[in-house]
Amino acid sequence: MDRYLELVKQGFETVKINAKYRQSAYDNLAQWLEKPEFAGYVPQIKHLIDSKHWDYLLDSFYQVVPFGTGGRRGEVGIGPNRINHWTIQSSAQGHSQFLLKQYGNDAKSRGVVLAWDVRCFYGNKYFSTDLPNPVMNLTGDKLARAAAEVYTANGIKVYIFDGVRTTPELSFAVRFLHTVGGDVFSASHNPPSHNGKKVYDETGGQLVPPNDEALVKCVTEEVQEILTAPYEEMLKKGLVEVVGKAVDDAYVAAASQVSLSTARGIKIAFTPMHGCASTSVLKVLTHLGFDIHVDPMTGNPSGKFEHVTFNIPNPEVLQSFDVPLKYAKEINADILLNTDPDADRVGIMIKHHGEWVFINGNEIASILTEYVVSKKKSSLKGQGVVIKTMVTTDLIREICKLNDVRLIGDLLVGFKYVGVEMNKLEATGQMDNFLFGCEESHGYIAGGYVREKDACPAAIWLSELASELKADGRTLVDYLESLYAKYGYFGNYLSEIRMPGAEGKAMIDKIQDTMRSTPPRAFGSYVIDHLEDCLQRMPLVSETDKSSKNVLVFHLVPTEGTTSIKVTLRPSGTEPKTKMYIEVGSKPFDLKQMAQIKEDVSKIIKEIEKAFMKACYKIIGVDFPDRGFLLFWQLPLQEKMRYFEIESDIVALKDVEQSERKAKLESILSFLGTDPIMKVDEAFKNKYTVGIAEYLGL
Repeated sequence: MDRYLELVKQGFETVKINAKYRQSAYDNLAQWLEKPEFAGYVPQIKHLIDSKHWDYLLDSFYQVVPFGTGGRRGEVGIGPNRINHWTIQSSAQGHSQFLLKQYGNDAKSRGVVLAWDVRCFYGNKYFSTDLPNPVMNLTGDKLARAAAEVYTANGIKVYIFDGVRTTPELSFAVRFLHTVGGDVFSASHNPPSHNGKKVYDETGGQLVPPNDEALVKCVTEEVQEILTAPYEEMLKKGLVEVVGKAVDDAYVAAASQVSLSTARGIKIAFTPMHGCASTSVLKVLTHLGFDIHVDPMTGNPSGKFEHVTFNIPNPEVLQSFDVPLKYAKEINADILLNTDPDADRVGIMIKHHGEWVFINGNEIASILTEYVVSKKKSSLKGQGVVIKTMVTTDLIREICKLNDVRLIGDLLVGFKYVGVEMNKLEATGQMDNFLFGCEESHGYIAGGYVREKDACPAAIWLSELASELKADGRTLVDYLESLYAKYGYFGNYLSEIRMPGAEGKAMIDKIQDTMRSTPPRAFGSYVIDHLEDCLQRMPLVSETDKSSKNVLVFHLVPTEGTTSIKVTLRPSGTEPKTKMYIEVGSKPFDLKQMAQIKEDVSKIIKEIEKAFMKACYKIIGVDFPDRGFLLFWQLPLQEKMRYFEIESDIVALKDVEQSERKAKLESILSFLGTDPIMKVDEAFKNKYTVGIAEYLGL
């Protein structure tokens, strides 16, 4: 082992990164090479060292997978900064100790409930296919069983589902079975190579500070030994109990209760994007009598997400609708609904005057807020409550203000904070006043049956509202535009800089720290009025609280025709990126002005995005070309910059024999993953007039 450790030490010196990251990666890697419990991983670790994959090794070992806004989530692989049996079982051991401290013997008898979605790890370019690999074909099912072996070894009963289920049904099951907690093994809408574990408390919500810090401390500081017991043996002893239909039926009944209308006059096309929403959304809408049809291409459960463009099953991404949209047109549907793999988020496209229109998460939230307020306003008489996060559109604030509805609207990012406010309402006997909870990233909840976002309520309300509107010759797009005219247009845009790895994390931190300590006076021609720093505005209750409150809100001086302009900057809690939320608001207006106002606001957003991101890039020493803004927005920065390095190689293919061009192009663009041309074509077209395929005659 000494030879391999020496190679690692030398190899890590070639990586341009803070020395503390190199040292922590080296120390962790040494343990994985030497300790008996990691013996199964050693052949692949040696292969990675022999292959000199220093960046990948350093990123895999420099830290333990952190606990973020969505729990512990990340790339599957080998090392403490990857999802594998060890990281999951060590988490389960820490969670067991946390629960036993908090609940004592009650934790053992009430137990925990475990669920998982469709994810499966199929390998990557770094691992050898000729060597044993403990993470190959690692599924959520296997991770759940691995965790069950730990909980039961600690005397804690485990309820485990008999197949894939959604994250919201896990939240429901915690409450329904009266357990002390639960886990769902999922990476939500992350790339296919990811998996993870979200932890839930006895209310069915995710842990928030300071409780999450107590859990993190148990996992990272207090686990001396991981206890395990054979799964099948625990099943025979009754410490593991398989659940299914009874929970499913109760969940469907509870979710169906949020319905506000009997209108059912539309045809719905639906895709779970290879995820597990057929166990929730499909069942609920069918139960309520809707005419719903599942896209045959993307309806099957599959962790490859093979028929989703870019293999990114995220309702926020317009291209996720590409394949099911063909089916929606084929069956002459009125709307197309999609959900992410664990079915806690929902997206929609609407057939409007013969064209299919995508609306974003903020627009969906606004429609649903107006809908429930209009249905319940008279009965609640000023007692209604709507809850939203701080980066969710302020159009909701205007709706609540003009309809005498109480808004809890400055919550930190993360749906767990919505759940906490719901718990407060429940504790004070006000749960009947709760109307709706939402976040901009396509997460919504109504009713009191879960403490997590759920695609079902939004799917129900969108479907029945669309049915009501169709009877009047209108669509959801008409409804949204009427809201803008009535309350003001709020244009929202999300952008990001994605930077994986230890080096990426350092750059993300540098952007946030620099923007906080020495903020610019303006972004282009847009002057900053004041900076709101959530670390200063809100008291910290724990160390883990810092990451949630590491948010900067730049309030810009409104320009002519606008009432508010703001940019919110925060590092993601679940992915290696920094996120920017831009919102521009206007006053109410005549509907005839809609097109012009949208155009004016869109122009402002584009100018601010470019200026703001250029300021961020300057902090980390990156000269980012203007055409870079035309590349697919979720590409990592490194891949965006690399594209411009190889663009001339693409152009040079014109001099290559026609028969060889396609293969050579695929080789050049292989670093971009699936559907590579789509990710870069707009940038290429901007310079060369036509797209890559047409340019090369392919």
